[in-house]
Amino acid sequence: MSSMISEGIQVSVETFYQPDYSNPLQSEFMFAYRITLENHNAFPVKLHRRSWHIFDSNGSYRDVEGEGVVGVQPVINPGESYQYVSGCNLRTEMGKMKGEYQMENLHSKRFFNVSIPEFEMIVPLKYN
Repeated sequence: MSSMISEGIQVSVETFYQPDYSNPLQSEFMFAYRITLENHNAFPVKLHRRSWHIFDSNGSYRDVEGEGVVGVQPVINPGESYQYVSGCNLRTEMGKMKGEYQMENLHSKRFFNVSIPEFEMIVPLKYN
């Protein structure tokens, strides 16, 4: 698990290889990741946007940006958390991702960025 705190928001990431949705013979490897966001601030925050930097071990790189996460823009109150699951496809057996969320302090209406720690996606057989 990868975890870090920035701007008072703790972001923790767990990854899972998805063999049933992968096709190694076609160079298709699917991974799921579960992200937990914990608000350690004294004010509520709203997640507006996300930006991902995805690296595949074949040297390819892509950026993915969009509004919210899995179709929602959650509000996270002080001391509360929000969790979601999403996925990423790779062309090789391993890669990594990192990124950031654009959030808003709902008291001051100030926007700020929260770092998403880098995490690896590796087919379990590669650990041997």
